[in-house]
Amino acid sequence: MALFNVRVYGILLDAKNRLLVSDEFIRGEYYTKLPGGGLEIGEGTRDGLAREFVEETGLTVTVGEHLYTTDFFQISAFNNKDQIISIYYNVHSNECENIKTSETHFDFTPSQVADKTNTAESFRWVDFENIDPAIMSLPIDKVAIQLLKQKFSV
Repeated sequence: MALFNVRVYGILLDAKNRLLVSDEFIRGEYYTKLPGGGLEIGEGTRDGLAREFVEETGLTVTVGEHLYTTDFFQISAFNNKDQIISIYYNVHSNECENIKTSETHFDFTPSQVADKTNTAESFRWVDFENIDPAIMSLPIDKVAIQLLKQKFSV
């Protein structure tokens, strides 16, 4: 039975106009994506995104303006029976300096990626002015970044 998988993601810019991205190792593959994740039964999209940020980054965020909801068919990269619906919001945090980040893409130890069943995650800041949607691994993230860049280039 095919299912809808609802995902929520945040666009977090720091005081230096850098975008927070997540570099992840999942099922033996490397992904660069926006912070966020799956909506749980019984929670709204904003509450789910705030929860995901605390779980993934340790940051408390205020969820702001809705930016984009998937408007095309996208099958899940992890389960070919799920259709992905992703919802993107601007998020704000007064704690940006508290998150551990790296300047290295996929900053993992060899032991973190030796076992393809392991998952690993690291965060880095990317200068928003120079971000290219192509650095994002997931198709919907690429669209969201392109729309965001268009919105701020006007």
